[in-house]
Amino acid sequence: MKIHMGDYCLDIYNYHRRNTDQVLIGTVWVGSKYPIRVQSMTNTSTMDTDASTAQCEELIDAGAELVRLTTQGVREAQNLYFIRKNLLAKGYVVPLVADVHFNPKVAEEAARIVEKVRINPGNFVDSIKTFQQYEYTDEEYAKEIAKIEEKLIPLLEICKENSTAIRIGVNHGSLSDRIMSRFGDTPQGMVESCMEFLRICRKHNFLRIVISVKASNTMVMVHTVRLLVATMQQEGMRFPLHLGVTEAGDAEDGRIKSAVGIGALLIDGIGDTIRVSLSEHPKNELPVANKMVDYINQVAKAPTIEPFIYHNNFFKPFAYNRRKSIPVGPIGNTHVPIVIHSLSDTENCIDVTATKPDFIYVGSSIVNTYPTPKIIDAAVWRKEENTYPMFSIETYTNIQMCDADIVFLSMKSTEITKEICEFISATTRVILIVQLLSENPVGEGRKVFATLHYYQVENPVVLQRAYNEEDIEMLQIKSSVDIGSFFLDGFGDGIMLENKQKIQDTVSLSFSILQATRARMSKTEFISCPGCGRTLFDLQQTIAHIKRATSHLNHLKIGIMGCIVNGPGEMADADYGYVGAGKGKISLYKKQECVQRNIPEKEAVQRLIQLIKDNGDWYDNGAENELMQ
Repeated sequence: MKIHMGDYCLDIYNYHRRNTDQVLIGTVWVGSKYPIRVQSMTNTSTMDTDASTAQCEELIDAGAELVRLTTQGVREAQNLYFIRKNLLAKGYVVPLVADVHFNPKVAEEAARIVEKVRINPGNFVDSIKTFQQYEYTDEEYAKEIAKIEEKLIPLLEICKENSTAIRIGVNHGSLSDRIMSRFGDTPQGMVESCMEFLRICRKHNFLRIVISVKASNTMVMVHTVRLLVATMQQEGMRFPLHLGVTEAGDAEDGRIKSAVGIGALLIDGIGDTIRVSLSEHPKNELPVANKMVDYINQVAKAPTIEPFIYHNNFFKPFAYNRRKSIPVGPIGNTHVPIVIHSLSDTENCIDVTATKPDFIYVGSSIVNTYPTPKIIDAAVWRKEENTYPMFSIETYTNIQMCDADIVFLSMKSTEITKEICEFISATTRVILIVQLLSENPVGEGRKVFATLHYYQVENPVVLQRAYNEEDIEMLQIKSSVDIGSFFLDGFGDGIMLENKQKIQDTVSLSFSILQATRARMSKTEFISCPGCGRTLFDLQQTIAHIKRATSHLNHLKIGIMGCIVNGPGEMADADYGYVGAGKGKISLYKKQECVQRNIPEKEAVQRLIQLIKDNGDWYDNGAENELMQ
């Protein structure tokens, strides 16, 4: 089956909401005719009726339109009845969602009580993944599908009787050994895991379905969801989608990672309900989600961008392909994307030794106090070590007379003409700084790259975007949505962000966007889940301890997981993992291998440090001593 770009997105330049079926979940409709719904998940024990009721109230008051609760066993499923009863008595009618793993009987019990049940194709029938490789003949594989159908039919019948919806929720971290053996740890495997269940549901005329396909790696998540949408389109399915980035983490990184992954899909019109998963109190997720939806609604009203008509093959939405570019000094080609810090005047000074941008743009000011390489307006530039000129479109022909090794040319997207492209492509010293000025910067930037592709311009491109935001969280969301999707798709050789309200925040923000897209690793990557009723240790406190001890190890990825549901799988590319194994017990992982089991929680952080040391991945900066005090 050949997948086409149009199967996933009708217009890559302008916002159009994907047309979906409409699914009623209790009192809430989900689908393209309705607003994008925001939701969250409790982190209380589902057996603690009062605590779960209170947190549901808190989340609903904060804006949650659906609330999910972990449902480990039949007892937890049955207790949902009392949580629901308490909420109804207080006038709360927001739908509840049971989160079920491993046990179809639990899903069947929950489906009689709450409005929606989430099941995971990776463990609904298949056993807990072991990362073992198996060989299946086509006949054996078909028998496994038949086994899924046999187990799924009773749940479908109960859901029909009770008007209960199902979320088929695929997680990158919990693909079954069967799927992994045939498709590998790939977007294709995740899509097939979902489609197996969708085909069975359609066969039995059950269509009250919402789908999610999640990963902690934003690149995997975005490309997989696009592929799923295209595959459903080919098979005549229009189920609405729930979006989220699993194990996004906390603080700035968690917000940026979520906005990059979710935003890249929302901007293409994909997504009908979202959950921002932060390793914080769940009520903190809702303002982030609402701000993201508000921004997408703002972009949806942007003036139409006329498509570049010759745009074939410049954009590959289902797999990562970095744009081919020539190297200009340390920029472009195989070099990691750069970060440029912009100073509008010399009063907006920053400590560049702390923030460490790759270049600093000083405008027309001749300053020699910065050790960082400087970009200076061409009109006042003179050749000095570590200084480079910036030309405007009005003076671009002067580049031919300039003897700088690296030349920056700043222009608006509308100024990229055939004549300019021919000039640039013949000048191998030029780096383009493209100003994204429209209310729809993703569509604007895509048109830029389509144009450059058509005219065979391979010079590096730095994406520039200016904001005027007082709300730092809103700045994080907007810039992650606006810029992040380009790096997920291999476009861009640098970032130049400006914010007139808080200019000093843009350097770390730029580095965080590059890290969230896996374009450039500049700090320790922490892959941490938001926690739920399965988490039997203080997740937020543990994350803080591990960060204090290991945040200087910027060559490592460390997973911090509340339980084994997604733990080992979502840590597929993590170097080390800290995973809850039971009450007060932790297991440690090296890659996907569990190397120490059931460690007392009080010892676990120090044992993790020792494990890193034993494998030669530790270097000291004093953080360990701080932790022990």
